[in-house]
Amino acid sequence: MVWIPLLLVACVVAGVGCARLCRATLAAARPARGEAPVGRTPEITVGEAAYLAGGPLRVTDLTLVSMHRARRLLLARTGWATVVDADAGARDELERAVIDALGPGGQAPIPAVRPLVAATDSVHLLAERLVERGLAVSASGRREVDAGLRVVRAGFLLSLAFGTASALLVPAAERAPVLGGFALPLLASGLCLLIGRIEVYPYTRWASPAGQRLLAGLSPADPLTALATRGPGVLEPELRAALRSGD
Repeated sequence: MVWIPLLLVACVVAGVGCARLCRATLAAARPARGEAPVGRTPEITVGEAAYLAGGPLRVTDLTLVSMHRARRLLLARTGWATVVDADAGARDELERAVIDALGPGGQAPIPAVRPLVAATDSVHLLAERLVERGLAVSASGRREVDAGLRVVRAGFLLSLAFGTASALLVPAAERAPVLGGFALPLLASGLCLLIGRIEVYPYTRWASPAGQRLLAGLSPADPLTALATRGPGVLEPELRAALRSGD
C-alpha cells in the first residue's frame, strides 16, 4: 500500500493548485472600483486598446508603426529603426520614449528598442490608468494567475509521475485501484489546465472582462486599430519582417 501516501500527496498538490487558480481568476475578473457602470460605455484610445490586447510590447509596436506611417521613423525590413527627421519633436511621451531608445545616433535595432520602450514610465502610467478604470488586470493579478497555472501544472506532472511509479510497484492484478485513484488528481489538474488556457489567458492576461468587451466592439477597419487589437500579423510583409526580426 505504498502508493496510498503518494496518492494523497498528488491529491493535495492538485487541489491546492486548482483552488489557487480559481481564486486568482475570480479576483482578476472581479469588477474594480473604477469600472464604468452598466449602460455607460467608456472610450479608449488606440494605444489603450493595444495594451489591453497585447500588453506593453503591443503598445511599442503601435508607436513604431504610427511613427513609420507618419514618415517620422523608418522601419527597415532588416530590423533597424532610424529617425527620419531629427529636428521634429515627439508628439507624445511614447514617441519621446522611442526617440530616446534610439540613442543619439537616431538608429538602433528594433529588438533592442522594443523592450526599452515597453519598460518606460509612459507605458506604466497607461497601464495604471487602465487598471484604475477597471479595464486592465493589475500586475499582481497576472502574477497570481501565472502562479496558479504553475502549481496546477506541477500537480498534473506529479500525479502522472507518482501514478506511473505506483503502477509499476504493485502486482499487475492490483493496478486497477491504483490507476483509478490517480485518475482523480490527473483529471482535475488536466481540466484546470485546459480551462486556464481557454478561459483565463484570453480574458485576464492584460484586459479585464470589461476591457475585453471594449476590445470586441472595436472595428478593425482602421489599420492602426487592427494592429492594436490583432497584432503585427495584419501588417504588410515589410513591416511584419521589421517587427519580428528579433522574435
